[in-house]
Amino acid sequence: MNRRRQKKLSNRLTAAAMFGDRTGINALLRAGASPEAGDSEGTTPLYAASVTGATDNVLCLLAAGALPDTESGRGDEGTPLCASACWGHTDTVRALLAHGADPDLREDHGTGRSPLEWAMTGPHPETIAVLLAAGARPIPTAETV
Repeated sequence: MNRRRQKKLSNRLTAAAMFGDRTGINALLRAGASPEAGDSEGTTPLYAASVTGATDNVLCLLAAGALPDTESGRGDEGTPLCASACWGHTDTVRALLAHGADPDLREDHGTGRSPLEWAMTGPHPETIAVLLAAGARPIPTAETV
């Protein structure tokens, strides 16, 4: 497949994931769109589905080969797990963890917040509990140091 066609498919796949278009996602994957490739802004389809809490679409993209820890965007997004934890999408958090997402992976190439920190800013107690059960390590505070 030529590069221009792949770029178009990547843009369309990310848009379909962002708007929850499961039929479009399936059709684009069948047409050869890469579940890992970002759109022209660097947004990955898995991030787009995760930030909206579209668990079925997240599972579809993971099954197609999207990696759960791929960072999205060019500095203003992050990992799919951070995105779903930030908004308290607990079912999506569970799906990503079940597919190997690292509960302690910080976004911004290791310098940003962790999924647990994002969930705590919500606050999203159920999401926090799921992340802790998956082994996320809380940040030490002055009281615990």
